[in-house]
Amino acid sequence: MLTELKREACEANRSLPGHGLVHLNFGNASALDRRRGIFAIKPSGVDYARLRPADMVLVDLEGRRVEGSLRPSSDTPTHLELYRKFESIGGVVHTHSLYATAFAQAGRPIPALGTTHSDFFRGKIPVTRLLRRREIAGDYETETGRVICEAFRGLDPAAVPGVLVNRHAPFAWGPTVAKALENAVAVELCARMAFLTLQLRPTVGAIDPVLLDRHFLRKHGAQAYYGQP
Repeated sequence: MLTELKREACEANRSLPGHGLVHLNFGNASALDRRRGIFAIKPSGVDYARLRPADMVLVDLEGRRVEGSLRPSSDTPTHLELYRKFESIGGVVHTHSLYATAFAQAGRPIPALGTTHSDFFRGKIPVTRLLRRREIAGDYETETGRVICEAFRGLDPAAVPGVLVNRHAPFAWGPTVAKALENAVAVELCARMAFLTLQLRPTVGAIDPVLLDRHFLRKHGAQAYYGQP
């Protein structure tokens, strides 16, 4: 099973450049086996084209490396914090995709302006508060995870499976790493569409919440009817 976990994590990482979500070596993906309490994550600084399943580093939910000769991603503590706090997720993807990162750098959430956004996110994609200097100087990557979780007080991470870290970049998640990757693609797509929409109509408001819910729930609700059973 852990061999399959490493394969899934590797495949997600290798897919990031093809989706235009990362440049150079920025970004990473991880896949969690929650029953075993172990996740596989990209090794730090390794080129995506060279990645192989055997390169994936296994880390437990105590933050201990349990397998792998390479150092895990420097963002591992952020993934760890999300896995600890968001109990429904099984994959995390962090990117520096262009438009979503622009919203993050501007400290602006990605507004829900249309039905494409609503198919994936039940509301705006939030932006965290700025990290405080003591948080930056301390356990920075863990504090990044904590500020994400803070932004989700009162929000369902399954209904809004993505976030922008203020002045940093987006994170997305899902029940599997493949779904987390899909949600990361959706974050960037929605950011780009929002940017273009705001250029065309700067005063545009958020989508009608009734229409938003109709589109979200037809794909994700208990009575979902989109796709095949």
